[in-house]
Amino acid sequence: MIYSMTGYASATRELVAASGTGGVSVSVELRTVNSRFLDLNFRMPEDVRVCEPTLREMLMNKLSRGKVDIRINLQRSEQTANAGSINHEALTQLALLERTVLATFPEAGRLRAGEILRWPGVLAETGIAPDELRDAVLACGKQAIADLIDVRAREGAQLANMLLANVTEMEAIVTKITPLVPELIAKHQQKIVERLQEALGIAAPDTAATIVSREEINERIRQEVTMYGIRIDIAEELSRLTAHLNETRHVIQKGGKVGKRLDFMMQELNREANTLGSKAAAKELADSSMTLKLLIEQMREQVQNLE
Repeated sequence: MIYSMTGYASATRELVAASGTGGVSVSVELRTVNSRFLDLNFRMPEDVRVCEPTLREMLMNKLSRGKVDIRINLQRSEQTANAGSINHEALTQLALLERTVLATFPEAGRLRAGEILRWPGVLAETGIAPDELRDAVLACGKQAIADLIDVRAREGAQLANMLLANVTEMEAIVTKITPLVPELIAKHQQKIVERLQEALGIAAPDTAATIVSREEINERIRQEVTMYGIRIDIAEELSRLTAHLNETRHVIQKGGKVGKRLDFMMQELNREANTLGSKAAAKELADSSMTLKLLIEQMREQVQNLE
């Protein structure tokens, strides 16, 4: 199976406070786009920052490439948001700790109101235990990752079908022009011979004063035309195109993490298509080269999205 690097998934879980009133809605969103490497970007409240290492490990075990934006949201219910109650027991313990410290270190400063409110356990905002909140975030993360992989797999399957369709079309072009090459080269060579003969005036009869005989001139023309025919022969390029197309089809059908391998194959295919165009001695070959390059460019753009 082939996986795309683009996708979106989310998961939500509702937590109810122990008191039975109020709670927190936990959601995890994952957005991915193409990238040369695996790039993870987290956005989350400090309440659940402890979950980041575990989520990072989960993502690295499932994904190998792509830029991934991970957003974690905590939506507190109205009852919970309005609670903001003080945990008097925790506040009393904190006051006792402060007096103990000041008794030993009189020069130490007293706690400010903001510091007291930020002290763990003093301000009971959610009524949700930290462990329960952490477990909910990780459960949402696990579900979102599984959904994201499914999305990337479905899009990857569509891209694979498109790539295989292009490979089939390119194979048809190569199959079509391969048997035409010898005839096209022969016709082109004949035109060159006729033009050279006309330019050199070989049609005139031989005379005793002729320094170079007609046979010698014709032989030299045949040599030049033969060398030119070798330079414009594209049999080798067509053979390599066929081999590269076979390998590209094999890589796609094998599946897995094929993005970088296919990107390399696009470079090789494009090189042969360019050479084919530069050596084209007939309009049919030039048109075929242009079509091949257009198909390869379409494939290259889609390959950039594959993991």
